[in-house]
Amino acid sequence: QVQLGESGGGSVQAGGSLRLSCVGSGFTSRHYLVGWFRQAPGKKREGVAVIASSAGNTYYADSVKGRFTISQDNAKNAVYLQMNSLKPEDTAMYYCATDDRIFQKTTAIQALGVIPTDFRYWGQGTQVIVSS
Repeated sequence: QVQLGESGGGSVQAGGSLRLSCVGSGFTSRHYLVGWFRQAPGKKREGVAVIASSAGNTYYADSVKGRFTISQDNAKNAVYLQMNSLKPEDTAMYYCATDDRIFQKTTAIQALGVIPTDFRYWGQGTQVIVSS
């Protein structure tokens, strides 16, 4: 069973930075996607960034391009989200998730321009609060 655990959330002022970490276990394949998602109160969950474990391809939501960077350390089964120039609208619960349906998900991203949120395995989330 794949398990994911997030850490690194917290409270920060606008313009500040945070680095989220996601550590996974139980992977049965070396080829999968790991994504960061967020959900603010009263809003739908949205995809923020995705990385492919083997190729390292990355995808970002337009709202975070140029401010957030997703990276990975495969030796540690870890994926990171460096968040810079944070804005109050970045306030949300942040989740990491993984899925091995790489072709299906990347095709959807390229066709729709958004990251699909129907990933298979999810962590519990970490809260990010950005104050103005």
